[in-house]
Amino acid sequence: MLAQALADTLKRRGIHYAWFVAFICFLTMLTSSAALGLPGVLLRPLGKEYGWDVEQISSALALRFALYGLMGPFAALFIDRYGLRKVISTALVLVCTGMLLALPMTSLWQLVVLWGLVLGLGSGLTALVLGAIVASRWFEARRGLVIGMLTASTATGQLVFLPGAAWLVEHYGWRASIAPVCLFAALVITLALLFMRDRPEDLGLIAYGADPGSVAAAPAAPAAAPADSAARRHAPLTAPLQALRELRGNRTFWILFATFFICGLSTNGLIQTHFITLCGDFGLSPVPAASVLAMMGAFDLCGTIFSGWLSDRYDSRKLLFWYYGLRGLSLFWLPHSQFTFYGLSIFALFYGLDWVATVPPTVRLAGAAFGKERAGMAFGWIFAGHQLGAATAAYGAGATRSLLLTYVPALYAAGTACLIAALIALAIRRPGAGAPVAGAAPGPAGAAAAQHP
Repeated sequence: MLAQALADTLKRRGIHYAWFVAFICFLTMLTSSAALGLPGVLLRPLGKEYGWDVEQISSALALRFALYGLMGPFAALFIDRYGLRKVISTALVLVCTGMLLALPMTSLWQLVVLWGLVLGLGSGLTALVLGAIVASRWFEARRGLVIGMLTASTATGQLVFLPGAAWLVEHYGWRASIAPVCLFAALVITLALLFMRDRPEDLGLIAYGADPGSVAAAPAAPAAAPADSAARRHAPLTAPLQALRELRGNRTFWILFATFFICGLSTNGLIQTHFITLCGDFGLSPVPAASVLAMMGAFDLCGTIFSGWLSDRYDSRKLLFWYYGLRGLSLFWLPHSQFTFYGLSIFALFYGLDWVATVPPTVRLAGAAFGKERAGMAFGWIFAGHQLGAATAAYGAGATRSLLLTYVPALYAAGTACLIAALIALAIRRPGAGAPVAGAAPGPAGAAAAQHP
């Protein structure tokens, strides 16, 4: 068994197998983020070839973002029921299928089905809930760092793939840009099938950082799964809807939902989707525009990991205030940057540092509000709000561009929304002030989203 052999080899070298599992999870989330970001490079080529305007193409991308978020609460159920290997493999097969079947498409409805429905469902299975479950099951120590690193994979996917994709589009056409993502997805599927395991006990291990004296783990044989795992595997598919119904009267939930809605509206839906087309409106070609996105990804990789460190030490409400405030100001600055190297570098710095830096404080606040056993499902629905915001901006900014021939009103609207999010974040109940909310139902994601060492 390759996984057991590798686990034994790593153990002899003082490396816990949990880090390799996290690495596969990182690559999985990176591939999904690359697939989600790639259509942003293809808005102009698709419009040129098929005669579709930005609003029409954006309708498919909006559906993709919405499904990406709405699948989050259900992804945890599928992982508990079918296991990490099957869910990861199925998700990446769906992503590749949606992208490859679009190569011979001739109609807009095909784009909506393939890049909206299929790609949205596939990528939704590998959303942040996947990282939360891996961190929860495999790590007792360093869990906050791991969640920060896995969250940062969304920026890394952009950093790795988009500049090359823009170059391929420019030299070989938009169809060639799909090949690297699909080949990389095939590699990750292979790694997942060979080496991914659901829990440390499957390999006779204990979680990284766990106390051997307090964990019953047989070194020669896998230990039993947690006591509640059987119940989770048989949880009804309506469990996320029941959790949402119980959360509906909670003030903190709706504040976090609203701020994360604005987060998605001002990041994935707006900048990730429309930035390259926006730069083209100001005379900047796709390759340098994609390079600016990659620069943002590099800053975001650092900013998100650092944000995880900060959220363990400072008031997460105040961190969100600064993150959303600086993001709003950077969006106000963008139309006035003149799209020069200097102006875009300033934007990339301030915007990039907090692209997804909002995730660790939001996770932290969800954990404080709902308790570590209830935060998983609550955060799944909060993340759904993020992607609904992304869908709103993906379509809304496209409609603005088609009707007014400019993205500037969309940028100002997103910047204003960020300033509103900064203010309402301060209205969240102070963490630790009272008992966790009892109204949120336990979710399959468990404590993952709540715990930072």
